[in-house]
Amino acid sequence: MKISDFFRGTKEIDVKGPGVLTSFEVFGVTINITETIVLGWLLIAVITAVCIFMTHKMEKVPTKKRQIVAEWIVNTFHNLLDDTMGSQFRKFTPYVATIFIFSICGSFLSLFGLRPMTGDFNVTFSWALITFIMIQYTKIRTNGFLGYLKSFCAPFPVMLPMNIVSEVSTPISMGFRHFGNVAGGMIISSLIYFALTGVSAAIGLSVPVFAIGIPAVLSAYFDLFSGFMQAFIFVMLTMIYIASGAEKD
Repeated sequence: MKISDFFRGTKEIDVKGPGVLTSFEVFGVTINITETIVLGWLLIAVITAVCIFMTHKMEKVPTKKRQIVAEWIVNTFHNLLDDTMGSQFRKFTPYVATIFIFSICGSFLSLFGLRPMTGDFNVTFSWALITFIMIQYTKIRTNGFLGYLKSFCAPFPVMLPMNIVSEVSTPISMGFRHFGNVAGGMIISSLIYFALTGVSAAIGLSVPVFAIGIPAVLSAYFDLFSGFMQAFIFVMLTMIYIASGAEKD
């Protein structure tokens, strides 16, 4: 929103998806470069730079604060996986940590006036799809391919359609849960801001004073608390689903 719009008062609510910055064609297929893609690559660059900085010239016995913080983060995720999945699943630590950090940073973008990445279903569904592939891989590795196929008929063959629907719905529900909460927060914040500016205009104020302060509090909730909780819930579901896939049928 422009500063001039703030002082004039909002006349309408504009809720839309990520804007298309540019587009080009490859073999007749139009590829759109959206703000989500650009922000995603910027986040990747920033997170990579931070990781390189924190792990640069690491020592066997850490004395630098940045290495101590880096080791604390790694140990925290190790403990989380040990408690949730078991120590035998520590190989999934990089994936879980990456999704968690990327999700939080993607939600916190709105604090800088940018559109949160997690408010784009393409982002959350992509993460959920990767988790889904890992679940299927774990199930096949644990039970074998034939055992994996037989599991769809458990406990009775008549359950085959329901088991297939249940399996396919996993990435869809995970993606929509994360996206829906973030997008819902964006819409609620916009509605409340619109209502507050309307109240200011109704009583003849040239400046929407009622919209000062309250939207900031809502932003702190939806951007900070809700963003953290949705990232945490997503990785918890990821760990639970992958661990359950390792159980023999």
